[in-house]
Amino acid sequence: MLVKFNVNGDTVEVDVEPRVSLADCLRDVLHLTGTHLGCEHGVCGACTVIIDGEAVRSCLTLAVQADGATIVTVEGLSNDNALTPLQAAFRKHHALQCGFCTPGMITTAHALLTEEPDADAERVRDVLSGNICRCTGYVPIVEAVLEARAAYANPDKADAS
Repeated sequence: MLVKFNVNGDTVEVDVEPRVSLADCLRDVLHLTGTHLGCEHGVCGACTVIIDGEAVRSCLTLAVQADGATIVTVEGLSNDNALTPLQAAFRKHHALQCGFCTPGMITTAHALLTEEPDADAERVRDVLSGNICRCTGYVPIVEAVLEARAAYANPDKADAS
């Protein structure tokens, strides 16, 4: 099936089998490998992307369901070589270790802070509870997201994040 959507600011048209997941389409067809596949059951959150402003598990979404949608992957959160404030906060707080969960954590946190730039620690923990990290633990991740709130409250500082 021919599917057309916008990903990271570019309109793409792909020919995919109806059963192909959006995650597989992003990684294998469009070569956007920042979206990671972990459990492939929607449990771990590593494959989280933003579809029309909502954090969504791309392993549970068929590519054909994305027809006409606007998708942002972790690669699309920055439009230059500089780290976004959210990425910089992850680095500062050592909120990653192996990095496998990081793209899903960052896209989930970005979607949250875009909607709720004043989210408190409890809200951040609640939203991130659907993303599994087996290395770092969640304290530095929550600290990083809390630090990045200022950039979302003042979008001029946030650039692309």
